[in-house]
Amino acid sequence: MDGYYFRTEGMCVGYDREPVIKDITIKLPQGEILTLIGPNGAGKSTVLKSIARQLQLIGGAVYLGQTELTQMSGAELSRQMAVVFTERIRTELMTCEEVVATGRYPYTGRLGMLTKADYAKVEEAMELVQIAGMKHQDFAKISDGQKQRVMLARAICQEPEIVILDEPTSYLDVKYKLEFLSVLLELRDKKRLTVVMSLHELELARLVSDKILCLKGETVERYGTPGEIFETGFIERLFDISEERFVGNEKLLSYIKKLGTVEK
Repeated sequence: MDGYYFRTEGMCVGYDREPVIKDITIKLPQGEILTLIGPNGAGKSTVLKSIARQLQLIGGAVYLGQTELTQMSGAELSRQMAVVFTERIRTELMTCEEVVATGRYPYTGRLGMLTKADYAKVEEAMELVQIAGMKHQDFAKISDGQKQRVMLARAICQEPEIVILDEPTSYLDVKYKLEFLSVLLELRDKKRLTVVMSLHELELARLVSDKILCLKGETVERYGTPGEIFETGFIERLFDISEERFVGNEKLLSYIKKLGTVEK
């Protein structure tokens, strides 16, 4: 409908039938990046888990193309959607390559046997996020930042049309944050990958997003392009930042003002 690949209609999310955020309406063409921003506790993870069917919707619907997510089998959804959340996955004596290879399971049939073609996809994904040299390392013994890159490789080799990411740069240093987001941009541009993610880093959200969803309170505060979101004064209101609080600290005051400046 209307050319949108990912969309929600009146989505209401929460826990134990108690709404946290109501009437979430998103319309996103295929091959665009949507970033959720907002204060801690605003419900970003709740929205993402509800989209990924890890939480049951309280109301409304989520669609991929013409199909409502509740009408998809688990296998069908796994072929279209990959999920990378901050929770640790449990592995026992699994190498990084073996963790990445689990991304191929939606395609392997009952026995879960990977073919040479499947392993080629695994190798390609690991090279893309620059972890090919870690393939034989124990996943449980690598750093948090390295684990995050392994999980992105796992999502990539799943060959999804949409990927859901909850704070994907949380455990990465500056270099790897930029490389991580660069990979997402490349996948968006070359493979029309649709991305829905949350970020704390507002500058990065402004740089990489096609659309931004702002959450605060029980409803969506604003939804639009970075230019529409990062207009003078809105970010300060969203995060309850008072410029008066930083009078006398010109460096911080300058940074706050920069957040509300839209580059022409």
